[in-house]
Amino acid sequence: MISTAVQQQRVPAAPVPVATFDSLAPQRALLLPLAFAGGFAGLVALPAVRQHEPLLWTFLGIAAALVVWAIEAMVSAKQRQKTYSLLVVLRPQHYLQACAQGSVLLYWGWYWREVYSAWYLLLAQLLFAYAFDILLVWSRRREYTLGFGQFPVIFSINLFLWFKPDWFYLQFLMIAVGFAAKEFIRWDKDGQSGHIFNPSSFPLGVFSLALLLTGTTSLSWGPEISTTLFYPPHIYLFIFLIGLPGQLLFGVTTMTMSAVVTMYGMGLAYFAVTGTYFFVDQFVPIAVFLGMHLLFTDPSTSPRTELGRILFGALYAASVMILYTVLGVFGVPTFYDKLLAVPIMNLTIRLIDRVVRSGKLSWLDPAALGRGLAPFRRRFVYASLWVGVFVLLSVRQGVGDTSRGHHIPFWRQACGEERRNACRALTTIELRNCANGAGWACNEVGVTLSGFHRDDSDLQARQLFGRACSLGFDAGCANGRAARGSQLRTDDPGLDDYRILLREGKGPLPTLTAPQLYDLACRQGWSTACGRQPR
Repeated sequence: MISTAVQQQRVPAAPVPVATFDSLAPQRALLLPLAFAGGFAGLVALPAVRQHEPLLWTFLGIAAALVVWAIEAMVSAKQRQKTYSLLVVLRPQHYLQACAQGSVLLYWGWYWREVYSAWYLLLAQLLFAYAFDILLVWSRRREYTLGFGQFPVIFSINLFLWFKPDWFYLQFLMIAVGFAAKEFIRWDKDGQSGHIFNPSSFPLGVFSLALLLTGTTSLSWGPEISTTLFYPPHIYLFIFLIGLPGQLLFGVTTMTMSAVVTMYGMGLAYFAVTGTYFFVDQFVPIAVFLGMHLLFTDPSTSPRTELGRILFGALYAASVMILYTVLGVFGVPTFYDKLLAVPIMNLTIRLIDRVVRSGKLSWLDPAALGRGLAPFRRRFVYASLWVGVFVLLSVRQGVGDTSRGHHIPFWRQACGEERRNACRALTTIELRNCANGAGWACNEVGVTLSGFHRDDSDLQARQLFGRACSLGFDAGCANGRAARGSQLRTDDPGLDDYRILLREGKGPLPTLTAPQLYDLACRQGWSTACGRQPR
């Protein structure tokens, strides 16, 4: 019988190519990247590209650079009498991951149509990724492996960060950084050379840091992405289900499960002490939950030992919570928390495996319990355990669409009781609802700011009262006319306000009658709506 330690260190056999093309002449081989570059250039014909000048010049410039690079490589290879080799390898971890990520994009896009509107930008990134990667690899060696590897990289990047059209050249630069890091930044891993960083998480981390340091988050759709990912109904269940096949086949269940359980446990402890949620409205935010399934779980850049993967997941959860706290202290966008940690964590995997294999943590190693089970059966046990844990967390509102953290009455009570960060969270939620068109929320924040008795806060309050008035909320009009220092007026939300306030973090509510809206408001804790009838 092979020992557990040996099983843990075994490197999977390389997949067999489905096709091999050897000794390709340069003029024939480099037709491949030229074809991808040509497809990329062809997108210039789309009205959405032609009618947007910065985007048009981005496409033209990149297409020209790819063509020049390919021609230069062809001339250089002919002079040196260099030939190329092309292997076609279809790795399951690539196409299964791409299917899972693509499913999220399609489901999310149904509820946030910006995703569908950007289909041509997603296609452009794929074409660019193939052309760039082929040219980069063939400029350094003669053999290139063609498959679906670019799909999970591009899909993963676009699930977390993409730039607005005026700045979309940065998106292509981000992709180039990811593939360059995969090619150049490598180390020895269990006797084989391998890339250190996940090719999607590394550029996400680098560019997130750059946006933070330069204060240019507004160039991207990052804040909107982190919010709108929650729009689709039952999105936690959807991500859980589409992630299961890959977790079962590639042994990363323990990473995801330990990350979710660790974050829930720490969040639960925080709630027990403070009476509020660490992440404002959820124990595990949806964008973080997505990252725990489809971002940091790359088998190639994670520990190989089973206990190592459990520790890796727990480390990710702890890192996200620490980063969320630090970013909040500095007053910068906190949605970067899930992106900044992964590249640093990738650097720890050899240390984690070394500690686990040293035997110092053998009493924690789950592999010891399943020593008699084949690897696939152990993975099946872990996946089955994860199903049970997910069901339990859903029932306990640890994950899922339902959470008191989405209900304004919960935060109003918490603020009144002076629970930790409750008033700050309430103001954040009310400002979000004000931006979405709830006059009641604008008036409430205005009243709060007026209580600070500062010139800057009074000015902001007047602006909020003006917005509340323009949205038809009478109390906001009265407060806008009131003299400084006089008693300000508050009132109950109207029906139009409730249509926004009751969304629970989702998109627009379906069409509901007035009695239905009041009933829903009552169930969410708005006591003044209970038993109320429309006037």
